[in-house]
Amino acid sequence: MMLSFLKAITMKIAFFTALLLASQCCFAQPAAAPAPALQDPAVLKRVAEDYLRAQNAALAGEVTVTAGPVNQRMSLASCPAPQAFQQPGARTSGKTTVGVRCTAPLAWTVYIQAQVSVVTDYVATAVPLVQGQTIEQSQLVLLKGDIGTMPNGIVTDMAQAVGRTSTVSLASGTPLRLDALRGKPVVQQGQLVRVVSSGNGFRVSAEARAIGNASDGQVVQVRTPAGAILSGVARAGGLVEVVF
Repeated sequence: MMLSFLKAITMKIAFFTALLLASQCCFAQPAAAPAPALQDPAVLKRVAEDYLRAQNAALAGEVTVTAGPVNQRMSLASCPAPQAFQQPGARTSGKTTVGVRCTAPLAWTVYIQAQVSVVTDYVATAVPLVQGQTIEQSQLVLLKGDIGTMPNGIVTDMAQAVGRTSTVSLASGTPLRLDALRGKPVVQQGQLVRVVSSGNGFRVSAEARAIGNASDGQVVQVRTPAGAILSGVARAGGLVEVVF
């Protein structure tokens, strides 16, 4: 009797084992979710280089852009439209940094180092210039070189310098920088000027007296006949624009 009982138990175990194996064969396990596609670093380099070429497109000369490698350890999700940008005031030539960001489907930002060479004509002094001297075209010379290795604001057109004065003394052969030049004043201290004020739906003008000197586009203060002091932008012809 005991033998028959053990035999029955053994048959039940075999039956349930076979049933379990059959269920594993017949019911497929759910498939694992596919890994998200990763961003190609070569695309990011190309986006950064295209951005810098566009920033220097207005310069006559040979522009060469070389973006550095993208950190391969950064696993960035694939982006259909990565956008390049720079921080305000960042250089667009020489050694610089470009950001590339994605807004969808996943937001991320990466920064890429780049070197931009811009071989073009630039303006230099042909003779020594003293501080405050008005610059004439005969005192200038055009040279060719890589302005990417020079400070920002190098003058590339003589018209940008002729008629202006130098704020510092310069040796012969010195590249001219825009921030070292001062334009001829269009408003002088004590001059009677016309103040033009404009705003939403109105425009008025009145006379005032300039408190200081200013070149075209510079901010200057003026005093009205009533004694009020206003700040505005100096313009040619003795005009000062005040916008409210």
